[in-house]
Amino acid sequence: MTVVATVHGKVRGTTEDGIAVFRGVPYAAAPVGPHRFRPPAPVMPWDGIREATAFGPTAPKNPYAPPMDALLPDPDIPGDDCLNLNVWTPAPGGGPLPVMVWIHGGSLRNGSSCLSVYDGKAFARDGVVLVSLNYRLGIEGFGVFPDAPANLGLRDQLAALSWVQENIHAFGGDPANVTVFGESAGAVSVAALLTSPHAEGFFRRAVVQSGAPTAVAPAKARRVTAAIARRLGVPATAEAFGGVDRAELLAAQAAVAGGNPLTGRTGFHLVVDGDVLPQHPGTALAAGAADGIDLLLGGNTEEYRLWFVPGGLVDQVSAFALRVAMLKFRVPWRAARVYRAGRPGASPGEILGAIATDLLLRIPVNRLADARVGRPGPAFVYEFAWPSPVQRLGACHGLELGFVFDTLDAPDTRALTGSDAPQDLASAMHAAWVSFAATGSPGWTEWNAERPVMTFGAEGAAVVRAPREEERRVWR
Repeated sequence: MTVVATVHGKVRGTTEDGIAVFRGVPYAAAPVGPHRFRPPAPVMPWDGIREATAFGPTAPKNPYAPPMDALLPDPDIPGDDCLNLNVWTPAPGGGPLPVMVWIHGGSLRNGSSCLSVYDGKAFARDGVVLVSLNYRLGIEGFGVFPDAPANLGLRDQLAALSWVQENIHAFGGDPANVTVFGESAGAVSVAALLTSPHAEGFFRRAVVQSGAPTAVAPAKARRVTAAIARRLGVPATAEAFGGVDRAELLAAQAAVAGGNPLTGRTGFHLVVDGDVLPQHPGTALAAGAADGIDLLLGGNTEEYRLWFVPGGLVDQVSAFALRVAMLKFRVPWRAARVYRAGRPGASPGEILGAIATDLLLRIPVNRLADARVGRPGPAFVYEFAWPSPVQRLGACHGLELGFVFDTLDAPDTRALTGSDAPQDLASAMHAAWVSFAATGSPGWTEWNAERPVMTFGAEGAAVVRAPREEERRVWR
């Protein structure tokens, strides 16, 4: 057992394979009672030693619906103190070591830090203090009300990063060398944090995995709040929602909000609120909002397969449906021809999926990297291309996680990768993330006019210059 003193009180963790692990440490007060639908409040200090040996409560959420529930485990740990974090460190009281802070994905309505795929032991083994956190989800984290601040879940993340600045030295971490990283909705959050004035000084590096800088106007985000209010039969205010039983609120949310980034339906979004997000993150980043912050960003070759394949959508899309979708999203007519030329024998569903992947993820990443050329702070771009043998998932969304964390043996990882994923590739990808956190370079050339992309694929890891350039040029 290891005891560390935080600014709020002492916590006792466990020692696992020589790594000190602290789980369920509160970084803000429980968001219940007067704190519900309010910004995160400070933790009340405690006397004595607080046990930090088990993961803390997860944020209230609905489970994934079939068939996604079999591929994306999402444990539910009951309790009110869901604003908690976990720390893995090889040197409590020592250091100072580089710090990485993980923000999980899940469309802003699912996920938590307790998944086995996110185990931080390998990072600590390699000299990094790893922090993972929970934040409010769904309507409680990203509802938009006239009587409450927006972006409460993002404010939670800011509170956790503030906790890191105040406390991580006690765990052997260097508060001046923090890398924030996230995937999917976590990557969207990281992109937003890069532009938030409230995050200034909280980190010097950032990793954006399979997510693009995005946010919407309050009026658009308010639609999901209004729809849930109609379902509940209450006013669309934080005061009214605060009086609704949580189970009833989650049931109404499930009936209204669903879908995914590629197939649509009503969902939750970050909001340009004039406070934590003064402007759209993409606009702010292009204008230099994060100049001086080292960036590592990229995605997976076939992101779309996680959403198109398990339910059979990839086989249901006809040539006509492809044309309709292209009209709806104002995709250039020649795009289908260009994408088909690079994918002989691909079905209309596969063509649509490839276009959607690029439109929503790869092209914004390329544009963000382009904006950094010649400006302070390098950008490094990667692509994860190893194809999973599970359910024709290929190099789908989320597949890289077990490689980044070097947790291929974790049950949550194997749900996507199967049992024979290449350890050599995981070792290479994990080492790149560790190197980036420690030095600012993952081990390959920063983004430039030659467009170098470190590709982690079936043949190993190698730099590819300007991959699929003909397809990228469609979007110029």
